[in-house]
Amino acid sequence: MNSAELLVNVTPHETRVSLVENGLLKELHIEREAKRGIVGNIYKGRVTRVLPGMQSAFVDIGLEKAAFLHASDIVSHTECVDENEKKQFVVKDIGQLVREGQDIIVQVVKDPLGTKGARLTTDITLPSRYLVFMPENSHVGVSQRIESEAERERLKALVEPYCDELGGFIVRTAAEDVASESIEQDTIFLKRLWRKVLERKAKYPPKSMLYGELALAQRVLRDFVGTHISSVKIDSKMTYERVKEFLSEFMPELTDSVSLYSGTQTLFDAYGVEEAIQKALDKRVNLKSGGYLIIEQTEAMTTIDINTGAFVGHRNLSHTIFNTNIEATQAIAHQLQLRNLGGIIIIDFIDMQEEEHRQRVLQSLEDALKGDRVKTNVNGFTQLGLVEMTRKRTRESLERVLCCDCPTCHGRGTIKSVETVCYEILREIVRVHRSFSTERVRVYASKEVAEYLIDQESHGSIAELEAFIGKNIEIKLEPYYHQDQFDVVVM
Repeated sequence: MNSAELLVNVTPHETRVSLVENGLLKELHIEREAKRGIVGNIYKGRVTRVLPGMQSAFVDIGLEKAAFLHASDIVSHTECVDENEKKQFVVKDIGQLVREGQDIIVQVVKDPLGTKGARLTTDITLPSRYLVFMPENSHVGVSQRIESEAERERLKALVEPYCDELGGFIVRTAAEDVASESIEQDTIFLKRLWRKVLERKAKYPPKSMLYGELALAQRVLRDFVGTHISSVKIDSKMTYERVKEFLSEFMPELTDSVSLYSGTQTLFDAYGVEEAIQKALDKRVNLKSGGYLIIEQTEAMTTIDINTGAFVGHRNLSHTIFNTNIEATQAIAHQLQLRNLGGIIIIDFIDMQEEEHRQRVLQSLEDALKGDRVKTNVNGFTQLGLVEMTRKRTRESLERVLCCDCPTCHGRGTIKSVETVCYEILREIVRVHRSFSTERVRVYASKEVAEYLIDQESHGSIAELEAFIGKNIEIKLEPYYHQDQFDVVVM
């Protein structure tokens, strides 16, 4: 059985959670405090003002600005009522729905922005990885994106026994083909959570938060419930205490697996996670045999190219290619999960002549992807010999979270060569000559470009241009300019 550990690294403004299996970093989740909002939080609010002209009300939920509740967001799970009741509900005036001084349970659907307070709803929902819990609603809904009728029926039959007076469920798209145990774990977790909200509702005063959208460490633990996690190590005492409290309330079966890390090395260094993160940002991934992958992520798709590199094998060329491709399938499955690459993925395996080899490589890829918690779909080889596959987008890729476009190349991945920039400068000098009356032109350029122009001066090229325009050309090195940045100034 795989040995899987969750490592939680906490600094004042950032939390990182890594999944390590058999010493290998498989997943990385990152949350930065500055980007955390309050969407999803549930409050016991008090109506402070009703505005009939705007069909809305202001609700004090304990924040700096009063939150906003529109009549259309005051609902009572209209899926469960007949059409006549729905029509009757829609025409109700805000004054019939709430009154000033009334205590009301609300959930934030939009963060405060500028001078505007948060936007609220009374239609409370609690999400988990595979389900959404709907209090006081006894039916089961299944995501329309699950197309298989047999799968829809399976999921509905699985969840229906857990619907009662507490509420019902919506089955999310992520639940497709998921084992029944994982779905059942989610139902148990969500009902425990809602009971805790009801307890707090009875005990807490108005303007109190009854439920806060979970912090990263708790969210990841919630999503991994039912999986084989042997241990959870946390390097922050405060986070450790919060996680222990959370687990004792909602997931007591995991309480004993959590420990506080106090080693001399940082947690991520001790497990080689920091080094693995840096490697996950490289385009090149080396294979043990000497071959390598090149992974390119673009807006439209991700491409993966396999090369034999230094691997020459011990038999004939076809076996060398086949073995490299087989090894690459394991690395590809790992990298897709680690980098969280989603959408369309095109894999360019090294060309194989034998159909048997192609099918075995395809099977090896599908087998390697079985361990991925995110849904994947491999479509096989195209006529061009490429493998097309898709992987469901669940969150931003690691590269998108940790990196931004290069300010020099603006994400292109290339910049103009020194020679190209020099020819641009020479054309700009001619344009300036025709536009301005002056005796001298000064060029500011990067070190590489300036040195190339000075070298051209020694070869007579700059002298020829000076003779052509009848003006002196002065080259100045600007150390802070990047390679394709320059200025042509009249003096």
